[in-house]
Amino acid sequence: MTAIAEAPAVKAPALGLHTDLSNEAYHADKTSLSSSGARKLLPPSTPLHFRYEQDNPQPPSKTFDYGNAAHKMVLGNGPELVVIEHDTWNTKDAKAEVAEARARGAIPLKQHEMDMINAMAAAIRQHPLAAALLDPAYGAPEQSGFWIDEPTGIRRRVRFDWLPSIQSGRLIIPDYKTTADASNEAMQKDIDKYGYNCQADWYEDGARALGLGGTDAELLLIAQEKKPPFAVNVIGIEFGSRVIAGAKNRRAIEIFAECTETGYWPGYADREPNYLALPGYAENRDKEIYL
Repeated sequence: MTAIAEAPAVKAPALGLHTDLSNEAYHADKTSLSSSGARKLLPPSTPLHFRYEQDNPQPPSKTFDYGNAAHKMVLGNGPELVVIEHDTWNTKDAKAEVAEARARGAIPLKQHEMDMINAMAAAIRQHPLAAALLDPAYGAPEQSGFWIDEPTGIRRRVRFDWLPSIQSGRLIIPDYKTTADASNEAMQKDIDKYGYNCQADWYEDGARALGLGGTDAELLLIAQEKKPPFAVNVIGIEFGSRVIAGAKNRRAIEIFAECTETGYWPGYADREPNYLALPGYAENRDKEIYL
């Protein structure tokens, strides 16, 4: 398989904590590895998929728009939100306004979508624990950190949704998520599906490396539903899941270091074939019928 060409070099941000680095500048640094990138390096994905997404950012989508808009309204930092005053967006004028908004980095929304985002932010402010964790008097949003991974020498990075301004004692790192279902049962599945345990380990590791809050840091998910009543659930990750996450993150870092050194980002089986069995349910079904 042919190696994918590296993206043009961009000056990497300095090591340490950045309180005013733009989201664009943060994501433009291809020399460092983020938590989301680390998860993309591991199965069922591959380094090839990771490299492609790094070099080919995903286009805007309604799912990303809602999440980014909610982050802006809840956390107070992010792209401009623009209401497009058209009943439908398939007319020439509406398409032009949407394109203009996106061209300047804004998020275009319909009025009912803006109403939803405002209602979500209001629900956060009414939730005792979430409101305390995101109190603007005691913290700030969207702060980035860069540090060196000692075992491999690679650059690692993190972008905290929110960091408390008073960092004595135990550091609690809130991370805001929008979801269709914030119940314990659904979020337990999402922790596995999206690797939120890996994110927790990564962010806590980053906080320690950056000298934030001593050695005791914990990430808490603030999960909020996108439909009324916009319920909120504040969730911690249990210790055993973090241990697993630490091992997975370490493997991803090693893969990134190797691929960076060699310039080769493998996909699926590229040296020997993968031998696959039927799924368990299919094997059991066919055994009963044919064997």
